[in-house]
Amino acid sequence: MIVGIGIDIVELDRMKEVIEKNPKFIDRVLTEKERQLFDQLGEKRKVEFLGGRFACKEAFSKAFGTGIGKVKLTDVEILKEGNGRPVVVDSPFEGHVHVSISHTDQTAVAQIILEK
Repeated sequence: MIVGIGIDIVELDRMKEVIEKNPKFIDRVLTEKERQLFDQLGEKRKVEFLGGRFACKEAFSKAFGTGIGKVKLTDVEILKEGNGRPVVVDSPFEGHVHVSISHTDQTAVAQIILEK
C-alpha cells in the first residue's frame, strides 16, 4: 500500500552557485558513502549528482510527511545499483522506498514513493 508520494525539482545553476559559495553544503546533504561517489565525478556531473540527491531527500521528506528539519538530509542515503539505478539504502521509513531521479541541462527532478 502506498503511504506517501513526494516530488522535488532543483535548478542546477542554483546548485552550482551554492556549491561555489558554501562547499560545506555538500556535507550537509550527502552521507559519507554518497560523498565517495560524488568525489569520483567530474565538475558538471557533481552538480547533477548533488542536485539529484538533494531533490530526492526533499521529495522523501514530503512523502514522509515531515519536511526537512525533522528528517535531516543525511538521514536518507541514496546509492546506486550495479546498473546505475538509484536506490534508497537507509532512511527513517520502515517499508519500501521507490526512487526515480532525472536530469536535464538545467534541472534535476526526483520522485519518491513510500510503500508498506
